[in-house]
Amino acid sequence: MVRVCREESFHQRQGYDLMLHLAQGTAEQKRMAQDALDRWWWPALMMFGPSDANSTHSGESQRWKIKRFSNDELRQKFVDSRCRRPGSWASHSDPLLRWDEANERHEFGPIDWTEFDQVLKGNGPCNAERIAARRNAHAAGAWVREAASAYADKQRRRAA
Repeated sequence: MVRVCREESFHQRQGYDLMLHLAQGTAEQKRMAQDALDRWWWPALMMFGPSDANSTHSGESQRWKIKRFSNDELRQKFVDSRCRRPGSWASHSDPLLRWDEANERHEFGPIDWTEFDQVLKGNGPCNAERIAARRNAHAAGAWVREAASAYADKQRRRAA
């Protein structure tokens, strides 16, 4: 698990550094950063899992000390760490995103979980492509499975 956490931490940091670099770059790089932010803002917030009110296992995972923070707490930490106070380097696709001075945190709009639910049900935007690629790979690898099976049969006959 330690290796997995380090790997994920590396990817998270790499993404953050890349976005920061692009946001401080040329007009084209800034456009690329904005495009990525627009496409990934809501999916990124969804990746923390359903809201605590709708999460089946979040509370239990915290009691068992598998998770230190709830889904909503993690989502809030992410938003606060990735958004700057007024004057942010990029505008967000969430028109309700704002800095709440009184609570010293960002407020953001409600998440539309429709896409998330559809992805979990196997109806994501790339699901058909993924399934087709898997079927093609399985069909293309048939000869390997057949050869391995024939070899195993040959070895069994020799042993008998």
